[in-house]
Amino acid sequence: MKQHLEAMIRVVLYCVLILIVLGKFCITASSVIAIIGSAGLSIGLTLQGTLSNFAGGVLILMVHPFKVGDYIKEDTSGNEGKVMEIQLFYTKLVTLDNKVIVVPNANLTGSSLTNMTQQDRSRVDIKVGISYHADIRKAKEVISRVAQEEPKLLEGEPVKVFVDELAESSVVIGLMVWVKTDDFWEVKWRLTENVKYALDENQIEIPFPQVTVSYEKASKSKPE
Repeated sequence: MKQHLEAMIRVVLYCVLILIVLGKFCITASSVIAIIGSAGLSIGLTLQGTLSNFAGGVLILMVHPFKVGDYIKEDTSGNEGKVMEIQLFYTKLVTLDNKVIVVPNANLTGSSLTNMTQQDRSRVDIKVGISYHADIRKAKEVISRVAQEEPKLLEGEPVKVFVDELAESSVVIGLMVWVKTDDFWEVKWRLTENVKYALDENQIEIPFPQVTVSYEKASKSKPE
């Protein structure tokens, strides 16, 4: 919000400065307004994108869908990252690999976006496919045990392990746990790795796509 106010005040001061300078040349404010009004249509068409971004910046200031420090994802283009800076015309995001993405504000207000850190807790979803020959009950017990041993789970929240899908080459087991939002990525990565180790230790196969190719040998015809 502070950045928005500073930018708006700067724009207003520039306008006042321009009017003062024009006044020194005996050009009145009413004359400037008349000229701007006559050229308003063409200016509006030329600056349509810029005005949309400006309006988006004002809307972000008023509605507060996110703030500096939040981790957001733009659903349309898939851009995501931690909000580093909010300006009147664009917003800067920092990705997990420390790259900076500059997103026009019109994109953020003209479509849906996901704020992943606005709430103080988040759900970690993990899916893993096991072989159709594997024991489903044993696999669920192994995955549940791994989840219960995770030290950063929120107390009082259930650990859910279930059959999510019967896919073409695997039975997909789902895992849902709740953690603090700040711990989301750390827990997700650790659980994913530990589930793999545990399934390997219990000889539960995680299948990979396979293609079986068969062919018939063409018989040679005898020459007549």
